[in-house]
Amino acid sequence: MATYEYAFPAIRGVQAGRVFFVSMCPLKLLPKLFVWVDDDLPVELRAQRTLNKGRVPEMVRYIEDNPTSYTFSAITASVDAQVTFSPYGGAEHGAVNGVLRVPMDGRFIINDGQHRRAAIEQVLKSNPALGDETIAVVFFIDKGLDRCQQMFADLNRHAVRASKSLGVLYDHRDPLAAVTREVVSKSPVFRTFVEMEATSLPKASRRLFTLSAIHGAHEELFKGVGTLDHARMTELALAFWERIDSQFPEWREVRHRQMRSPDVRSDFIHSHGIVLTALGRIGNRLLRENPDPASWAIDIDKLGSLDWSRTNSRLWEGRAIVGGRVSKATSNVMLTTAAIRAHLGMALEPDEQRAEDAYRKERRT
Repeated sequence: MATYEYAFPAIRGVQAGRVFFVSMCPLKLLPKLFVWVDDDLPVELRAQRTLNKGRVPEMVRYIEDNPTSYTFSAITASVDAQVTFSPYGGAEHGAVNGVLRVPMDGRFIINDGQHRRAAIEQVLKSNPALGDETIAVVFFIDKGLDRCQQMFADLNRHAVRASKSLGVLYDHRDPLAAVTREVVSKSPVFRTFVEMEATSLPKASRRLFTLSAIHGAHEELFKGVGTLDHARMTELALAFWERIDSQFPEWREVRHRQMRSPDVRSDFIHSHGIVLTALGRIGNRLLRENPDPASWAIDIDKLGSLDWSRTNSRLWEGRAIVGGRVSKATSNVMLTTAAIRAHLGMALEPDEQRAEDAYRKERRT
């Protein structure tokens, strides 16, 4: 009886003494070949994590918004079948290009990429034209459940998500990321004193800020202010940070080499991400009330009279500092912003007022 097969043009390779294959799969075949059936099995009998359906819509939007520039890495799968590989031009020693043949009754198990597969399946319903595009698939020969589970563990053991700073640096789709990069490159407040890759600074770093912290402040600064083009956002951000800088002599002393960045970070909190975010929230109020930077001086110029030293535990402990360490938790951002607004004589936002009420109630008990 004839055996029906899938035939994949493939490249043969070897890892840890085991043969594997790399091929290209049309997107329209992906949902048919890789059927997701493990959700109802106990976790110990699965070769993958449970599909997180909350991640799929975000990936779908990514493809739909970028149909001519999306990028997906290879899917990794195990093949539970007796496969054959026929090298092009014969089976001479060392041939790596050929055709991988897999019986149609074989089973494909995704070791890495089930969310990509689910997103592609959903996108094809609204944009079937993408079905003829391809994605790389790495096939390993299945050696049982234990081997598949071990592969999943190994594939994810050393997976490291890119830092937020690096994401901002390399993201050319996000308009706000572009604004942040331009502000950092043009502003004398930040130029040469921003860590562009990591989201935290080593103790001895000569940098004073991180790119991710500035971007986070910009997210708060421009939240709900309406449609602004790139040039206007950049102009406003530059003016905002120039005004802020006038209130922090330590920032200027670092630039003039009169103070060291590590000393400023260890002695004061105003260069830490939590304060930059809080300042962004305060700037947002000013921007919504009056988009003219000249009008901000009345409020911003009171910042310099606030004691920003970390030794001011009466004010900052429990707000920006928890147990002697600066905290970036959302509640701490709210409490830090509330303290700064109170010093400036500004009314608190509702979420800040709730955090402040809870903080004061806890301190009374």
